[in-house]
Amino acid sequence: MKKSILFLLALLITNLLIAQYKPIDKNSSVKFEIKNFGINISGSFTGLQGNISFDKDHPENAKFEISIDANTINTDNSARDNHLREESYFDVKKYLRISFVSTKIVRASNGTLTIFGKLTIKGTTKDISFPFTAISNNEGYIFKGSFSINRRDYGVGGSSTISNNLEVELNITAIK
Repeated sequence: MKKSILFLLALLITNLLIAQYKPIDKNSSVKFEIKNFGINISGSFTGLQGNISFDKDHPENAKFEISIDANTINTDNSARDNHLREESYFDVKKYLRISFVSTKIVRASNGTLTIFGKLTIKGTTKDISFPFTAISNNEGYIFKGSFSINRRDYGVGGSSTISNNLEVELNITAIK
């Protein structure tokens, strides 16, 4: 019993020592690129929210819980954006947010970090991992990373002229 209490106390203290950060939507970017008819189409999302617990000296204790507003999709083409908000693509009336929750972070030998977690799009959750960097600034960090996903794994769009794979690039500014 005493060991259990000590373990819980140690866990609580560890969590209190890890700095807490909030992602800043206006200073961050969530961009994507996908081919349509063989042409690269780029876009972005805003409405970034969440919580980040991070200590550069102990990244293995970090926790990322972030999401974006699916309705903010922007490809610089309002007709296309409205189409992407429909049920067969992001179904923004039913699925308001796209979210990521980390499950583990490991330090790579080259100094970068690899984050593992669960990405949820349109009610479907899949495991993903990708390398990222954490650059300290005056009030917090800038987290940068990129990854590829298959849109069909998340039920986004049907068979069409759009590539199944897309690239996502993250540049997240978070402050205390």
